Amino acid sequence: MALLLRTFARRGVCLSKPHYNALCRHVAPMGSTAKEEMDKFWSKNTRLNRPVSPHVTIYKWSVPMMMSITHRGTGIALSGAISAFAVAALVLPGNYSYYLDLIHSLSVGPYLIGLAKFGIAFPLSYHTYNGIRHLCWDIGKGFKIPDVYRTGYIVLGLSIITSLALVVM
Repeated sequence: MALLLRTFARRGVCLSKPHYNALCRHVAPMGSTAKEEMDKFWSKNTRLNRPVSPHVTIYKWSVPMMMSITHRGTGIALSGAISAFAVAALVLPGNYSYYLDLIHSLSVGPYLIGLAKFGIAFPLSYHTYNGIRHLCWDIGKGFKIPDVYRTGYIVLGLSIITSLALVVM
């Protein structure tokens, strides 16, 4: 649809008054296309001998950078896990108690169960605490660099403590 409208707009056909089916003199044709703009951008950068933007690998890793990446990763993982469990609950036969008994019958041992609990609890607690941190940023608190690092370490510490407490339960 957008391509059709763009084509007609370039030719000056007025679509707002289809019963006239005439060319509109007051309609300005569209400017350049995205490809033309991109070509102009790269030719200008080549002509001025500008470097390409640096890749993420040249940056020194920092706590805020890692926490941002981890926050996004935990959000994606939690969304995917919740969606997968929802689809499994709809599609698979049996009920919750059947699958819980199946897990108990595997006899995997307390250490592996604890590790699995931590693997579920840590992303959830980390994403929750870091989300609260982001909400504080939304109201304008904690933007100074020492505050960013301090709240980052607090989020990590609280996440680990909460996850370990949930594992012990």
